[in-house]
Amino acid sequence: MDKQTLSPKQRQALKAQAHALKPVVIVGQNGLTDAVIREADIALKAHELIKIRVRNDDRDEREQFAQIFCERLNAQLVAHSGKLIILWRKNEDK
Repeated sequence: MDKQTLSPKQRQALKAQAHALKPVVIVGQNGLTDAVIREADIALKAHELIKIRVRNDDRDEREQFAQIFCERLNAQLVAHSGKLIILWRKNEDK
C-alpha cells in the first residue's frame, strides 16, 4: 500500500482489519498532549494499524485531533467514526 494515499479499496481492507482491534491510545481529559502523540507513534511503529479512542463529545475537536495525528505522525486516516480514530502508517523496518 502506498504511504501517501490510500485507495478506497485499501481503506476498506484496513478498516475491516481494524474492526477486531481494541484502542491502544486514549485521548483523555487533558486533550492531545505530546505524550499522547508519542504513544501513538510507538503503537504505529509496533502495529502499523491502530485505533485511538477520544474521550471528547465535541465532534469538530475530534476531527481536528485526527488531522493532527496524521500530520505529526505522517500517518493515514483510515476512518473516523464517533469517538474512534483508525490510523495506518507503513513500518519501513518490517
